[in-house]
Amino acid sequence: MSKQQKYSPAFNQVWASDITYIPMRRGFLYLVAIIDWYRRKVLSWPLSHTLEADFCVEALNEAMAKYGAPEIMNTDQGSQFTSFVWTDRLRRSGVRLSMDGKGRFLNNIFVERLWQSLKYECVYLHAWETGAETRDTIAKRVAFYTQKRPHRAHGGRSPAVVYWLEKKDMQPDQQEHRVA
Repeated sequence: MSKQQKYSPAFNQVWASDITYIPMRRGFLYLVAIIDWYRRKVLSWPLSHTLEADFCVEALNEAMAKYGAPEIMNTDQGSQFTSFVWTDRLRRSGVRLSMDGKGRFLNNIFVERLWQSLKYECVYLHAWETGAETRDTIAKRVAFYTQKRPHRAHGGRSPAVVYWLEKKDMQPDQQEHRVA
């Protein structure tokens, strides 16, 4: 590959997922996000009152229903991502698992950047009373991050623009969804 050619991995090649907590006026919620690793597009992001694996699988199912299955799913070694329900869902869909080593947050840097942007530009500026309030505000911020916020890695384009421009350029056989 010449220096002029830009590397663009296969569509849906690698997704990443992670969980963070969202403080509220009283208590907190947990947020899981699934993103397209190269394009940085947030594919799914449910909130939960608990840290059980089910809400992570819900996010995975939602992302796979909308976008097909990735080739590889990268996560940390949290109990939700090592649970049977999570790993079984990925294996049944033909997705290879990639798990970061302990303390290797840089392997999942793109989700960590999402958390940093979300928390400093939104979460820490509010003290929400209800889960509905939290969800509505985060929905707006995630939509902005994915659809409008310029990303330097994409020449100032948003993740959604990059994602859909590349998808438009694909041949029909490259757009096949592998969902079990």
